Amino acid sequence: MIKMLVACAALCVSAAAFAQPQGAVADWADKSAHAWTAPSHMMLMDATRAGSRIVAVGEHGVIILSDDEGKTWRQSNEVPVSATLSAVTFTDARHGWAVGQWGVILATNDGGETWRKQRMDLSVDQPLFSVLFTNSQDGIAVGLWSLMLATHDGGKTWAKVTVPKPPGAGRADRNLYHIFQDRQGALYIDSEQGMVLKSTDGGATWNYQATGGKGTLWTGVALPDGRIVVGGLLGSLYQSGDGGATWTALNAGTKSSITDLVATKNGLMGVGLDGLVFRQREGGTSFEVHQREDRATLTAALFNGAGEPVLFSQDGVLDAPGAK
Repeated sequence: MIKMLVACAALCVSAAAFAQPQGAVADWADKSAHAWTAPSHMMLMDATRAGSRIVAVGEHGVIILSDDEGKTWRQSNEVPVSATLSAVTFTDARHGWAVGQWGVILATNDGGETWRKQRMDLSVDQPLFSVLFTNSQDGIAVGLWSLMLATHDGGKTWAKVTVPKPPGAGRADRNLYHIFQDRQGALYIDSEQGMVLKSTDGGATWNYQATGGKGTLWTGVALPDGRIVVGGLLGSLYQSGDGGATWTALNAGTKSSITDLVATKNGLMGVGLDGLVFRQREGGTSFEVHQREDRATLTAALFNGAGEPVLFSQDGVLDAPGAK
């Protein structure tokens, strides 16, 4: 039994203990993922679309695929690691990347059926929490202690990027939790102490934006109406209508931590700890807040083809019609 930092739900604010096979943790994490009996019921950290397919990633290197809008799931045929995977992104129906524990970066060119390892540093467990590709060649991955990696060749090579020091700090050591892009191409990264990093030159340079909060920010989204919304610890939620120059605190009516924000056809949806699900309609100021009876630890959300939410959690896939 060992303690392992899990970038799920609370995204690295608590340690989760679970049994692992004998041997060095690094050696175990570098082994191919096990074929699980019920992979869709394992802890899942993130999910995205690969064309019409849904791809989700999670603990022990599990990657699951659904080709029927989340009704049924199957595990990827080949994943070369058993490290926990915290985030996944695709640029089209075939090309995608996943990142996680031990700074691992995986890539696929067949829609997630098989994955190959592009990077893994077994000398230090410095996990990556998020990854974004703005096109098929240019990508950025971010993680613990201001770790930032960039590629300009589709992930064949990754280079560390020097992150500037936060205002008043002696060094750049903030955790970088989630990277996303707005419609103008600007990049944003959620961080600690209410800080958001922004880049307008594709990630070459970054500056810090203070939201006015002091808590950790775990997620963010650029909405069709031009707003940038970020959220995190204890229900903290902030929005900007001017690209992050100024921020306004929003009252979502909850103290449950927010782990994912998703743009909807007519507004915003968020999920979080304690079964938190909330919505805000476009143009509205109030929030509709729902607390699931099971108080599930929700980690990610997306919408299926019918416009219904599919939720992902510490206990696997939730709320997809007929999910199993």
